[in-house]
Amino acid sequence: MVATLKKLLAYVTVLCALLLCVGCQRVDDSVKTKGKEASTEVNDKVKAKFKALKKGEKFHIGIVTGTVSQGEDEFRAAEKAIELYGDANKGGMIKHDTYPDKYEAEQETTISKIVAMADDPLMKAVIVNQSVPGTVAAFNQIREKRPDIILVNVMGQEDTMMVENAADLAIDADNVSRGYRIVKAAKEMGAKKFAHITFPRHMSIELLALRRAIMEEACKDLGMEFISLNAPDPIGDIGVPGAQQYIAENVQSWIDKYGKDTAFYCTNDAHTEPLLRGVAAGGAIFVEQDLPSPIMGYPKAFSVNIKNMSGDWKAINAAVEKAVIAKGGAKRMGTWAYSLGYSTTLGSVDHLIEVLNGRSELLNKDQLIQTIGKRTEGSNWMASNYMDRSTGDVRENHVLLAQDTYVYGKGFLGMDKVKVPKKYLNLNVDLEAIKASQEKAEGKAK
Repeated sequence: MVATLKKLLAYVTVLCALLLCVGCQRVDDSVKTKGKEASTEVNDKVKAKFKALKKGEKFHIGIVTGTVSQGEDEFRAAEKAIELYGDANKGGMIKHDTYPDKYEAEQETTISKIVAMADDPLMKAVIVNQSVPGTVAAFNQIREKRPDIILVNVMGQEDTMMVENAADLAIDADNVSRGYRIVKAAKEMGAKKFAHITFPRHMSIELLALRRAIMEEACKDLGMEFISLNAPDPIGDIGVPGAQQYIAENVQSWIDKYGKDTAFYCTNDAHTEPLLRGVAAGGAIFVEQDLPSPIMGYPKAFSVNIKNMSGDWKAINAAVEKAVIAKGGAKRMGTWAYSLGYSTTLGSVDHLIEVLNGRSELLNKDQLIQTIGKRTEGSNWMASNYMDRSTGDVRENHVLLAQDTYVYGKGFLGMDKVKVPKKYLNLNVDLEAIKASQEKAEGKAK
């Protein structure tokens, strides 16, 4: 009798397991189907939404950026757009505003500033770069009151699907391909180890966590040691000065511990300046910034006066290169020859003008990089569409951009010719585990 019961229980257990597997497969297929339907719906709506304005019809374009302390490149691009197309308040085309430095704590202010752009009856497009938390909510509010306005989310810091659903066009750095290419570039520059510096808030952003995972995997494949380091969040209690001080005080000890042939990479703009200064002083390696640009950290780190060079990227890059080489950083430090934040902001304005005048299609990524390329002579831009890793579906309204790495004292590294292995494009990543790991590291650091 006991033996019979044991057999029966065993059969029931197996049957339950089989049913559970079937059920899981059913749920998984359902999720994939819904994901594809949602993506197709978003893409179709965006394509059908816009018609060119009448010839000679006046319109305004709104730009919302961070301040100079949090996002100088985007801020300067907005200034350039006003210089080129005029201030909307003075009869021109461009209206610019900034969100607070502590945007997480002042999210309502951020939302209200973005939404206020829609109060202008001539407003036909709004660009936010960087698209900090609150941008999605602001875009949803704008869509309710002004569905005719084109909404462009650049460098989004919120859930990817939410960003894609709220924006008509989302633009990001290609953090999928860069996850591999940055590590590959580091090795070509002589690195034996790769140190990744970040904090939990950034690891809750899908594309940044995904890039980190790809970097770690690339290190394994390329024979390099991956090192995970934690640093204070600049929008936290200690602010930017405290976060920068932490980096400044720790760079040399990191170099002493891991060696000069270590490439250091940080995910935050505010951390960049002290990291660059420390890497140069310690003789380590720096491939490029999170949001690459010759003016991201370099001018202040090496006391380069670029005051009269605004927008002249060749002159800026040459001046920075001279200073980096003088500090011993030749062939050990790099960036992009043209700023990502500046190029995507001004490039989005130029692209939208073409779209509103009926000369370009909003979601045509080739037209987008051609437009950006007109102001970035000699650069090698790459563009692809974001692919949802859970469904395999391509999001046409989400464009990922990348540019070849420029190494000071050497020139372009040829990263645009490096083919990223398919395994990285389909890498299974536990994003929650990455965030939890960073939170644990943060706890130990405190």
